[in-house]
Amino acid sequence: MLLLSSAGCVKEITSDERLERDTRSVAVKDAPGVNELSKLTCDDTTQPLNKARDVNRPESDRLVDYVNLYASLKDRTHTFEEAMARNPDLSYREGSQNLVNAKDTCIQQTADVRVEFETYLRELVDVPTVQEIKGGNTVTVARLDFATLKKAIETLDPDDREQLLQRVGAAEKRVSATAAPAEDSSGGGKRRGK
Repeated sequence: MLLLSSAGCVKEITSDERLERDTRSVAVKDAPGVNELSKLTCDDTTQPLNKARDVNRPESDRLVDYVNLYASLKDRTHTFEEAMARNPDLSYREGSQNLVNAKDTCIQQTADVRVEFETYLRELVDVPTVQEIKGGNTVTVARLDFATLKKAIETLDPDDREQLLQRVGAAEKRVSATAAPAEDSSGGGKRRGK
């Protein structure tokens, strides 16, 4: 009888109590404060972006620069968004316009770099190999390191990520398939000459 009566005594909680209970795990004190956010900026992208755009540098190096810059901007934007989601007062305090402007700058810079990075990445995926002449034979070689290209695709994480990775994988197979016979024929020629 006691079990039946205790099961029927469910305490009603108010909306405020439910909100407090559900948001308790997201502590405002864990979010970066005004001092930490005021040191965070996305205005420093000109030099790394120009370095990534430099067509006189190796394509692998340029791609790594795009990956690093994009990942950095994405992290900074995430920090702003998370801090302001955890503590909405940051957006509305007196003098917080600088933080809001910095956050908006980060969002815009991240979007701009993403467009440029994605355009360059897709160019590399479209033409991942080049033809070179080695020992009088034309062979297909990788335009850049395939691991770097795959990492860039993973970092960018476009909607068609799997298709891009498959195209890079197919190009990798083509390069290894053409490299193996070329090595066999040149190695065989050396054996016959001895």
